[in-house]
Amino acid sequence: MNRAVVNKMLEEKGFIDEQVDAGIQLTGEIRKLKREKNAVILSHYYVAGELQDIADYVGDSLGLSQAAAETTADIIVFVGVHFMAETAKIINPSKKVILPDLKAGCSLAESAPADKFAAFKAQYPNHKVISYINCTAELKTLTDVICTSANAVKIVESFPKDQPLIFAPDKNLGNYINSITGREMVLWDGACMVHEKYSVEKIIEMMGQHPDAEFIAHPECEKPVLLLAKFIGSTTALLSYVQKSSSQKFIVATESGILHQMVKSCPGKIFIPAPSVDSTCGCNDCSYMKLNSLQKLYICLKHEQPEIILPEDVIQKARLPIQRMLEISK
Repeated sequence: MNRAVVNKMLEEKGFIDEQVDAGIQLTGEIRKLKREKNAVILSHYYVAGELQDIADYVGDSLGLSQAAAETTADIIVFVGVHFMAETAKIINPSKKVILPDLKAGCSLAESAPADKFAAFKAQYPNHKVISYINCTAELKTLTDVICTSANAVKIVESFPKDQPLIFAPDKNLGNYINSITGREMVLWDGACMVHEKYSVEKIIEMMGQHPDAEFIAHPECEKPVLLLAKFIGSTTALLSYVQKSSSQKFIVATESGILHQMVKSCPGKIFIPAPSVDSTCGCNDCSYMKLNSLQKLYICLKHEQPEIILPEDVIQKARLPIQRMLEISK
């Protein structure tokens, strides 16, 4: 396909809108293309289960960053959202990084435009900046150290107690880390639309209906939700917790994609997605993550498009805080 035609399609739709033969075995073709192109497929816990199952590595943001840094593949196919693919390109710029749908964004990343954050940061000249990895490449260039929900406490505690800090862009995670560490970090006012939708009233009602279930939650949730939780942790920590717990039933407050791995690793246990304010099905999905599909993954790998392209100066500046995170997380 002509590159100009491909670029026009990408600009209009965010992905190549190509008809795929109904008889094609997508998983088989994806694996074949992966071998032929020496590609690696990295998938986040929040995408559909069939996409997790075809991936070479499934994980949270920290694990995916480490996998991107270590891969020897020529092409990284990132089945997740845009900031994750950007991070892979920043960490391993010699690799071609492709994303099934360029419109797979992130409400949290979009809540912190780099220009507005730069003005905010200028108000606190003596502060160091810790940014949650769920942010744009441009925001990373304004950051001293990146963190994930898995290592946020460790990153914060790597700074002296008397060092004033700014935490961006997730205020809920920042509040939680403040409560754990005793810090008083200045917080940017951003949040994840998925984790802010949980209904405390509906969760309490569900806990009453399932008194034998443990309620567990991701720290991106609001404080009233976290106060109800028996365990709070990153997606990987939540997965590890249910694997080790003697309980047989759990109510889970994070994006419902993680339940696929929970069911796979604990087939005898019951997992119930926590209800959101406007939920009728009892689930709380990220619409951006769900833009990924097997068909888009196949077309993306076939054409090696859409590709993540970043300016060289952004890559160089953004890589430093990510490298600091990876060093501290060893």
